[in-house]
Amino acid sequence: MNRTPLIALFAGLLIAGAALAAAPQPTKPVSTSFYSGRWYEIARIPNAGQRDCQAPYTQFASTGARFQVNQVCRKGSPRGAAKTFVTTGRILPGTNNARFEMSFFGGIRKQEYWVLDTAADGGWTLMATPGGNYIWLLSRKAVMPAGAKAAAIARIRALGYGQTLEFPAHAG
Repeated sequence: MNRTPLIALFAGLLIAGAALAAAPQPTKPVSTSFYSGRWYEIARIPNAGQRDCQAPYTQFASTGARFQVNQVCRKGSPRGAAKTFVTTGRILPGTNNARFEMSFFGGIRKQEYWVLDTAADGGWTLMATPGGNYIWLLSRKAVMPAGAKAAAIARIRALGYGQTLEFPAHAG
């Protein structure tokens, strides 16, 4: 039995899978103002760490290239019990501020994130993991205008994220 075609097919699937799994590279410089203030999470690819997370937001406090992050999530509803996660991060040098790393569990685990796009007015941004598994739509306001939200979601799709998005509820 000639296994060459089977091996070639398997190798092709691996290469294609790797290409699909990678997030697009950040192409725009990011203002350091991204790393300060509050960002509300408008949409995300579902993930185990945010199961049943409603009214989520991230509060950045910047001290130059380093920053502190408070992530708040409410369980079950926008008025549910708040769960706060505190961590630190740093902008990765030589990336035009578009890549950063956050430390979890006292620095035992680190995760890199990429800022893939930002609205011209700075009102929303797209943040993703380098592997292409997760993306988040963040907004400076808890409720985005419908047109801006539609444009941001269209941008998510244009970047190659075809996965189902979930839209956490925010208190109105």
